[in-house]
Amino acid sequence: MDERQPFTGDSLDEAADVFQALRPRLFGIAYRILGSVTEAEDVVQDVWVRWQGADRGAVLDAGAFLARITTRLAINVAQSARVRREAYVGPWLPEPVDTSVDPQVGAERGEALELAVLVVLEKLNPVERAAYVLREAFDYPYDEIAGMLQLSQANTRQIVSRARKRLSAERRDPVDTAEHRRLLEAFVAAAQHGDVAALESVLSADVVAYADGNGMRGVARTEVVGAGRVARISAFARKFFPGFGYAVVEANGLPSLLFVHDGEAVALVSATVGPDGIETLHWILTPDKLRAYGRSAQRLTGRP
Repeated sequence: MDERQPFTGDSLDEAADVFQALRPRLFGIAYRILGSVTEAEDVVQDVWVRWQGADRGAVLDAGAFLARITTRLAINVAQSARVRREAYVGPWLPEPVDTSVDPQVGAERGEALELAVLVVLEKLNPVERAAYVLREAFDYPYDEIAGMLQLSQANTRQIVSRARKRLSAERRDPVDTAEHRRLLEAFVAAAQHGDVAALESVLSADVVAYADGNGMRGVARTEVVGAGRVARISAFARKFFPGFGYAVVEANGLPSLLFVHDGEAVALVSATVGPDGIETLHWILTPDKLRAYGRSAQRLTGRP
């Protein structure tokens, strides 16, 4: 269904069909604003409840109507989430999504999807984040974004421009997927044998590693900086072998490492890479976030 097509049905079944067709996009908007699968799912469910109770006969554009509700609800959740995340123990990292089964989380573009980009977006306030996501990931025109955010078009353009500059200052040009995967596999091979020198060879000099464990025992509570320090800490990953299996998977559009023990995911490692090797490592160890990653495939077949 064309998301800009007027809604003409009046039955709940027809309303559900319209909502289901738009659901991937709504989730994609909420997820990018929030960086949380769980919170985004809750927002989309709330949008569905509101869609059921809306005067749908008066809706001229179902896609715009639902996107506006989704954006406003996500901003509200993001504002309250900021307080909760300040109490988080150690680095807070976004919940990953399996983009091998959910290719672009409802977007025409993969923009604002990589974990490293979502981390930077967290530094923006929720309205700035929403404006950037709507423009860069979903290509909404400025007048629609201004209406969703209840801002002037001029202000909306300024907000998006500032957000672009903020992200461009903290991002590097990506390398191709094959090289990305090669570096990850070299990293695992070196970590498996506790080979510090080999680990250093695949890391950039100023690499930074973050571990999201929310207070889990043995998990670093601050970022680790520099090839030497990151290599020495990563060498301890050999404790995952031989009892733990791993696979190269796709998370947020990039190759990542998923460690599994007794059928349960115990860690997901995402990396950003550049010309000099791995530049950042994101270790996600919090069980709830790993379970959220596993729910990605289920979302594609679920009804509202």
